[in-house]
Amino acid sequence: MFKTSAEQGRGPLAGLTVIELAGIGPGPFACMTLADLGADVIRVDRPSGPGLSTAPATADVLNRGKRSIVLDLKRPEAVEAVLALAERADVLIEGYRPGVAERLGVGPDAVCTRNPKLVYGRMTGWGQDGPLAATAGHDIGYIAVTGALHAIGEAGGPPQIPLNLVGDFGGGSTYLVIGVLAALREAERTGRGQVVDAAIVDGASHLLAAIHAMLGSERWVDERGANLLDGGAPFYSVYETADGRHMAVGALEPKFYAELLRLLDLDEDPARQHDRERWPVLRLKLAEAFAQRTQAEWTAVFDGTDACVAPVVSLREAPRHPQIAARGSVTEVGGVLQPGPAPRFSGHPVAAPASPPSPGQHTREILATIGAEKLIDEGVAVQA
Repeated sequence: MFKTSAEQGRGPLAGLTVIELAGIGPGPFACMTLADLGADVIRVDRPSGPGLSTAPATADVLNRGKRSIVLDLKRPEAVEAVLALAERADVLIEGYRPGVAERLGVGPDAVCTRNPKLVYGRMTGWGQDGPLAATAGHDIGYIAVTGALHAIGEAGGPPQIPLNLVGDFGGGSTYLVIGVLAALREAERTGRGQVVDAAIVDGASHLLAAIHAMLGSERWVDERGANLLDGGAPFYSVYETADGRHMAVGALEPKFYAELLRLLDLDEDPARQHDRERWPVLRLKLAEAFAQRTQAEWTAVFDGTDACVAPVVSLREAPRHPQIAARGSVTEVGGVLQPGPAPRFSGHPVAAPASPPSPGQHTREILATIGAEKLIDEGVAVQA
């Protein structure tokens, strides 16, 4: 209904309209994902801006493919505009602390009264209830209390921070998208929308399902660097090369481990792969072997094999890796390096992501759909 740009409407979510109340981090990433999938995402920016970033709008990858309207939500006319837009939308997503959306007048009751079929997505770290619900937080704290942070790092060392991938984007954005799509499916059947409470602590805990399974069956020790997937196993670890770079080794299965030993020319019995008493000696042998050649030389040795060994490359090097380049997994749009759309669909050709809008770039265009262009002249809305 709102689509006017030729770049909108590509993908399986074409025809879906999402209202995003601007925030930072996992909410914008979830909405970016929906936009990548073809949804028309209308980002409601605040006049003062929502975020921590001082980067130019063109580099704000999390806003790519969206349209932007600037509204002063402290003004009742702006709140009414959001409610009017929500009447025509399928999804509304906000990432405020519990109670803030209600105080602004755009909480679930207000919005869903106007549009009972709408799916209302709430993105928080702690969730909508519990003793910490009203407190501030960031990714590192959320994954700390789930056990995820405790499990990552070398034996005898402190926990290592996995960027904000496990919490914000893995446990947060991903589960918000899953929840929204599931609620949309139910709304199609029943005609009733609902609130999706996506909490990073819930999602990050859910991501640990396989680890909990191993812990429960006594195949995982609740300490760092002592297990199969945390660097404790020498055949699932990272080794330095002669030029100070690194190779990642993931030879878990016996046949892959045997191939690793063959290509490294190591005199080791493959049958003793899981003999933990042998692991310290094996780790030393692997380290000594990898230290004999450069990363480029080892990459050539393992290229096309099933030893499950890969070079550790930097963010700027990733687009040049043959597999990444062939898939377009990392691309460049407007001079800005960024991920390509994921996943891929047989019914929709892969298209380059659209550039992020400037805040307020589409204000007049969007307000025209509800007959409220006058809000620009009244100072309630801003057209870039």
